[in-house]
Formats: sequence, C-alpha cells, structure tokens
Amino acid sequence: MKRPSQRAHRVGDQIQRELADLIKNEVKDPRVGQVTITGVDMSGDLSHATVRFSSLAGKDTAKDAAASLSRTAGFLRSELSRRLNLYSVPQLKFVYDDSIESGIRMSKLIDEAVASDKQHPSE
Repeated sequence: MKRPSQRAHRVGDQIQRELADLIKNEVKDPRVGQVTITGVDMSGDLSHATVRFSSLAGKDTAKDAAASLSRTAGFLRSELSRRLNLYSVPQLKFVYDDSIESGIRMSKLIDEAVASDKQHPSE
C-alpha cells in the first residue's frame, strides 16, 4: 500500500484544524452534536478526503451525526475554499471513528485482568 505524500499529510492536517473550527463555530445543525475530528485521510491527488470523527454522545448517535455532517459537506467545502489556498477543495466523506471507545474498552479489560491477578497470586 502506497504511503500518502508529505503534501497530502500537511493538507489533511490543515483541513482537520479548519473543519474542527468550522463545526464548532459555524455549523448550527443540532443533529451534528459535539463531534471531534480525529483525523483526515487524503487521496493521493487531493481530490477526496475521508474525515474521521468521534462523538461525545457515543456510538448511538454516530449514524445521525455522520448523516448531518454529510448534509453540511457543501457548506463546509465552500468555507474551506475561503480559508485554504488550494486549487480545488476535496470532496468530504465522514466516517465514525470508534478508536477512542475501543481504547477505553481495552484499558478496562487490562485493569480487570490486573485486578484478577492480584486476587489470585501465582505460587
């Protein structure tokens, strides 16, 4: 699998910062809720961006938030075009990122295993 170019990585980072600001300050749709942009993966030609996000409300509302973000993609692209100096602003695709929830779940499992080992010391 080909690694993304340094430019694609820099553009993705800039889009992530700008989208976080736009969603926080400009998007008025209550269905979006409180989301955090966890990453942006750019295609090699910078024409498509996969935006990964997590929601404070959890996985229950992720589908609604993704649909609402997809509906606001046109507005977000137009605002990005004003803020970024790019020839063309990429198409935005929003995907729920459950890595934070998975990390919390793994941490709990490790804590339970350590507690279990303390209760049953090996001889």
